[in-house]
Amino acid sequence: MNDTIRDVVFVDGVRTPFGKAGKLFEDTRADDLIIRAIRTLLRRNPALPPERVDEVALAATTQIGDQGLTLGRTAALLAGLPRSVPGYSIDRMCAGAMTAVTSVSSAIASRQYDIAIAGGVESMSNHPMGEGVDPNPRIVAERLVDPDALQMGYTAENLHDLYPHLTRERADAYAVRTQQRYAEAVDKLTPDITTMAARSDEGWTIAGADELPRPGTSMEGLANLRTPFRPHGRVTAGTSSPNTDGATACLLADAETAAELGLPVAMKMVGFAFAGVDPETMGVGPIPSTEKALARAGLSIDDIGLFEINEAFAIQVLAFLDHFKIADDDPRVNPWGGAIAMGHPLASSGVRLMTQLAREFVEHPEVRYGITTMCVGLGQGGTVIWENPNFKGAK
Repeated sequence: MNDTIRDVVFVDGVRTPFGKAGKLFEDTRADDLIIRAIRTLLRRNPALPPERVDEVALAATTQIGDQGLTLGRTAALLAGLPRSVPGYSIDRMCAGAMTAVTSVSSAIASRQYDIAIAGGVESMSNHPMGEGVDPNPRIVAERLVDPDALQMGYTAENLHDLYPHLTRERADAYAVRTQQRYAEAVDKLTPDITTMAARSDEGWTIAGADELPRPGTSMEGLANLRTPFRPHGRVTAGTSSPNTDGATACLLADAETAAELGLPVAMKMVGFAFAGVDPETMGVGPIPSTEKALARAGLSIDDIGLFEINEAFAIQVLAFLDHFKIADDDPRVNPWGGAIAMGHPLASSGVRLMTQLAREFVEHPEVRYGITTMCVGLGQGGTVIWENPNFKGAK
């Protein structure tokens, strides 16, 4: 019996275009979004025999309606995978797809699976965050959690309170910069965005690009936006990720199986960690999860050459950068823009971060390690460390 831990590799990742909630994909089923992503992933990797897929793990934050019914299994069947391929659903709110990846990767590393598909979907048009939830009254009655923790915008305002030197002006400047970076890099993102049919009152269309970016965003324009979460607050729509519809899927394998089948290796997983924080300031979650992941891997923040940080809110990214003494405009951080520009379809975003980092690794052979990290509602953070197979040594 071979009990050695195997290397887990990220083979490929795709996503649908991201649409504004209530617009592009309002009349599109959530399961159809993720089915399209899986089909595209399989088509892009013809060397993979579909029957070799050992698991399909898919995440959704609101697991009802067309995002329910054990989505990993139903989507696998409808995507054309053999009936012998199992699947399941997973929920860690915004880190759902990230957790799907780490869960199947753990099984791959321990020789339970050879190949798996992981991803996530969110139709915030039809299933807004919080739909159908019934929080236990003890949460508020016994003051276990402040009611602010149930509204993500309030937690972002709380972060500004916690770090008063991270001003609204700094958050606005970050938002302008991420919009600019997305606009400059959009052609680099396109290869991993599949087309998707969408229906509206005007008829059918083929969507092939994100709907949400605002390339003309300026400091002057952001300064005039209202603060919906608090009177005279600091968080605006311009410094928040918009409500978004979209899906992501990726292919993971052990290194030996990838070599056997001739599958490409885009990244190698080094390690991961999740951490809990105060729900009222959930945006600091990536700080302890990153510290934990780095410690377990025997690395330091100085070893990381690229950062893909989910931009739930600008203040959340700034808190992370401030903690690790990284400049607000560091070119290693979200170099192709982030969720403030392209959107954040909750449970699917973790794989979007990974797919983007994999592409950036190709452009940066001088970078050995990168991370994908995100905050999670109700007070958590998740971080995955990846190694660049294109690494050629420092410049």
